[in-house]
Amino acid sequence: MLHSSDPCEMTAAELGELYRAKRLSPVEATRAALERISRFNPDVNAYCHVDEEGALKAARTSEARFEAGRPLSRIDGIPSSIKDLTYARGMPTRKGSFSVDPGATPDVDAPFTQRMREAGAVLLGKTTTPEFGWKGVTDCPVTGVSRNPWNTEMTCGGSSGGAAAAAALNMGMLHQGSDAGGSIRIPAAFCGVFGMKPSFGWIPQWPASAMTTLSHMGSITRTVLDSALMLNVTARDDDRDFYRGNGFPKDWTLDLEKPVRYLKIAYSPDLGYADVSPDVARACEEAAFALEKLGAVVERADPGLSDPLESFNILWHAGAANIVDRIPAGKRKKMDPGLLSIARAGKKIPILAYMKAMETRTALSEKMTLFHKKYPILITPALPITAFQAGRNQPDGDPDGDWVGWTPFTYPFNMTQQPASSVPCGFGADGLPVGLSVIAAKYQDLLVMRVSRALERELAPVFPAAPGRR
Repeated sequence: MLHSSDPCEMTAAELGELYRAKRLSPVEATRAALERISRFNPDVNAYCHVDEEGALKAARTSEARFEAGRPLSRIDGIPSSIKDLTYARGMPTRKGSFSVDPGATPDVDAPFTQRMREAGAVLLGKTTTPEFGWKGVTDCPVTGVSRNPWNTEMTCGGSSGGAAAAAALNMGMLHQGSDAGGSIRIPAAFCGVFGMKPSFGWIPQWPASAMTTLSHMGSITRTVLDSALMLNVTARDDDRDFYRGNGFPKDWTLDLEKPVRYLKIAYSPDLGYADVSPDVARACEEAAFALEKLGAVVERADPGLSDPLESFNILWHAGAANIVDRIPAGKRKKMDPGLLSIARAGKKIPILAYMKAMETRTALSEKMTLFHKKYPILITPALPITAFQAGRNQPDGDPDGDWVGWTPFTYPFNMTQQPASSVPCGFGADGLPVGLSVIAAKYQDLLVMRVSRALERELAPVFPAAPGRR
């Protein structure tokens, strides 16, 4: 069902239907998206680069394909964005850092960008990131602070914060994110949109992430179906990625409408160690048990984890050291002090400590594999809090430094490389969005999408559109 006559109020799936029926053109939709960016971006700072000329050229080419009855895919002509950590041919990739030459633009696409172009997507530009994506909020020396569409005094989360803010305000329909410790799910939860971190290796990465096998490519959209359409074209093999997986899902939309009746689901309100705000806990529990109305078997159950924060930080800080070590000392003066701080810590990590962190990672993966034999799905809060003050690394009352402590539900599943989503599920006492995380065993991504879609349908009446969707 089409919900609006405004192209920017439509989903990617709805736009595609109108294109095929020749009731709307990609050029009209792209112009509307560019106007939307002009209207809202000054308030939220979601885009750090807008390629108006390139977007309109791609839209006109897409329009010609639809006129000829030969669209390339279901996302042909759909306004989209790429995160500023990811190469896009002809667009600057600053990575939020003054250490990167502002005049240098890659002459090649990263695999994700290439697949989007091959499918006919219209790339509007690049979305903001913290410097080298190092933290769970989005501010950086180059582009400043990115903000939450629901309350611009608050953070949009990170590191894919620009993508999530753009999705919430309909500044494009399909947005690329990356997630090495929660960087898709954090901003999706804070901004009230859908974020999907697929199993590691199913979306190729090149150049390789400095965070190596913690980092996943994924999608941020308004709906689960739009995410599935995006993943259909991006979760494909690429020889440039040494870590690439195989056995990719042929169609991410395949099981979206399949019932969840009799599916065994574990709901863990705290993973056994997290401190969750009462209003967030209440919204998440109500949402999780709403699946019982659809016939799912929902039980309170914990996987029996110990908080792997110390081990994750060893891996994370080592990755930060890897980033900074590549940058000449003279170019580090303008870098984010927090990134430099954890890089210094990472450089001091003994090799045996690093190997023990890897052993912890292995044990965590084994425990989750066994847990999912009993419960195919685990549901948790995506975050224990709603969005806090923009421009800070942590909420009030916490030391403003290392950011990972307030994201206890995200980083464990980067360590295990499992698929995990964030689904909007309600609001906190402050009126800001709350996200619910859906997690399955590695490579069971279609099951995550199916349960996320069931939640989306069930919770739609309690989750209205963001304030900017008008």
